[in-house]
Amino acid sequence: MALRSRCWELLSAFRNSGRGVASLSTRPEPEVQPEADPLGNEAVAPEFTNRNPRNLELLAVARKERGWGTVWPSREFWHRLRVIRTQHHIEALVEHRNGQVVVSASTREWAIKKHLYSTKNVAACENIGRVLAERCLEAGINFMVYQPTPWEAASESMQRLQRAVTEGGVVLREPRRIYE
Repeated sequence: MALRSRCWELLSAFRNSGRGVASLSTRPEPEVQPEADPLGNEAVAPEFTNRNPRNLELLAVARKERGWGTVWPSREFWHRLRVIRTQHHIEALVEHRNGQVVVSASTREWAIKKHLYSTKNVAACENIGRVLAERCLEAGINFMVYQPTPWEAASESMQRLQRAVTEGGVVLREPRRIYE
């Protein structure tokens, strides 16, 4: 009986208070004090370290290594598209200037291979271009350099791969470097 009367007491106190569940708690509410300095949150730190390694590339300020003038392919890039064709497969890589492969797509991957009739024809090149463009955009790479050899540039499969990459939203030319 005592429990039932206590429940009714709390319920009537809840309804009469108009403040909701907070009035049922036994803890005192903390007092709200005005902030001492309202502009304290807007203070700017005197030193700032940007830890994004690609920041200068995105601003087009990062140095592009030029290398020797007689070297082919040119080393003046931040990201470069390389296409490797073997007897049975096609592989497209996006290489950073330090030599690391950032993004790749290949007909060796089962997820791509299972949708293709052949892993080395023109349709395979076009689909590799589509997949690579999507992966590049997901990785934040919007610009890259593609330097095909003259015989690669003349082949229909490489032209379709280029077209698929550009239609996917990636520009196959990098912006010019801004000199300070």
